[in-house]
Amino acid sequence: MKTLNLLILTILLLGLSGILKGQDVCGKWKTIDDNTGKEKSIVKIYENNGKIYGKILKVFNNDDPNPLCTECPGQLKDKPIVGMIIIIGFEKKKDKWEGDGSLLDPENGKLYNGKIWVEDGKLQVRGYLGPFYRTQTWLPAE
Repeated sequence: MKTLNLLILTILLLGLSGILKGQDVCGKWKTIDDNTGKEKSIVKIYENNGKIYGKILKVFNNDDPNPLCTECPGQLKDKPIVGMIIIIGFEKKKDKWEGDGSLLDPENGKLYNGKIWVEDGKLQVRGYLGPFYRTQTWLPAE
């Protein structure tokens, strides 16, 4: 009987860990400024045709309520940051979503390779430039 209970408990824990590991990245996330630790924006992440996209819904702590992306390249130059898609067509690879040259930082206008995943209920957003990377932690937004 003890062995059966232990087996059932083990199966439940393994199932739960699989569920937690595969948490959905879709939803609204609050970005945090790396330097100040203050809220920076709200980004809505959504899936479309099997790919992930992230759109800026709101910006905080900005003198201009609708700032423009003055550093963005090409067609995005001088476009409003609110409404801008900054995660562009990430694809599922194992337990993370990845994209090549499809993570936009509107602050400097650069496109990065990237990965996103949920860990401990928080979204991890990692941008790569060659062998170097930086990871931001985004928090769930209501």
